[in-house]
Amino acid sequence: MSRVLIIGAGGVASVTVKKCARLPQHFDEIYLASRTVSKCEALQQEVGADRVKGVFAVDADDAKAVEALINEVKPDLVINLALPYQDLPIMDACLATNTDYLDTANYEPKDEAKFEYSWQWAYQDKFKDAGIMALLGSGFDPGVTNVYTAYAAKHYFDEIHYLDIVDCNGGDHGQAFATNFNPEINIREITQRGRFWENGEWKETDPLSVREDLDYQNIGVRASYLMFHEELESIVKHFPTLKRARFWMTFGDAYLNHLRVLEGIGMTSIQPVEFQGQQIVPLEFLKAVLPNPGSLAEGYSGMTCIGTYITGIKDGKEKLSLFTTTAITPNVMKKLARKQCHTQQVFQQ
Repeated sequence: MSRVLIIGAGGVASVTVKKCARLPQHFDEIYLASRTVSKCEALQQEVGADRVKGVFAVDADDAKAVEALINEVKPDLVINLALPYQDLPIMDACLATNTDYLDTANYEPKDEAKFEYSWQWAYQDKFKDAGIMALLGSGFDPGVTNVYTAYAAKHYFDEIHYLDIVDCNGGDHGQAFATNFNPEINIREITQRGRFWENGEWKETDPLSVREDLDYQNIGVRASYLMFHEELESIVKHFPTLKRARFWMTFGDAYLNHLRVLEGIGMTSIQPVEFQGQQIVPLEFLKAVLPNPGSLAEGYSGMTCIGTYITGIKDGKEKLSLFTTTAITPNVMKKLARKQCHTQQVFQQ
């Protein structure tokens, strides 16, 4: 029997719950927990009480509360789909109860828009000594992109030298401005400074300041912007032959125009401000008025593409390979290769 406890009830949790529910051979019993229990109840009603056996209210900031919940449910695995700054309390609760742990995004402190693995990697020996698993970054990116890189290194290359991860959302949700997952986390992520690995060191760029127009098959040409993404940190650590590693994500002009306006008037700030005698965080207020990502699926059209472009050495010869979730023309690969010298010059400015 496999019993799973899923913490979180947002858009990513909704997809995960439905996927788990379709795999009874792997997940016999599913339990849901969130600060807002009504969201869990809505998911339970949608999936069915025969698959989601129980729902609970929990404050994921409180490790002791999560520990008590785990002791009540007794799951074989905790899937953490709460907010990234709740990772550590949930990991503490898993350690205290000797329960395997899985998440899709790495930790970042609530009061600073900065995400990196150092806080969670510090738990390595604790989990190892306890004999339990902590599987981090198990989504598409990070997650699938890590698997692509490891698979390429094992089966296609003797050494990998250049890595470009591309994330293209070619879909249309019909909204003037919306994010495909938690708006608070999404905007914190993309408004940070860009960062990439080159020649043994990290280099930084201004947020979304480096652009390449790439042609994606069945999607078309999309503006792709250099960002820092957490799998770069992990991949660089585990594949030391890399000379350069970058991450690109697509954004439309309308999205960026909205974002610039919101930044300009302070609505993306995570610093509290006083309003009518209360302390509020502008970005949290913005999240409350933006469309719920879970509501975007209905009427959503178009395609997405997430993949890796890897250059390296095999049997003494240079080799170029593509690993992707959808078909993309080789033009993307060629464009990255053609722009290599030019792009490095832009990065160094």
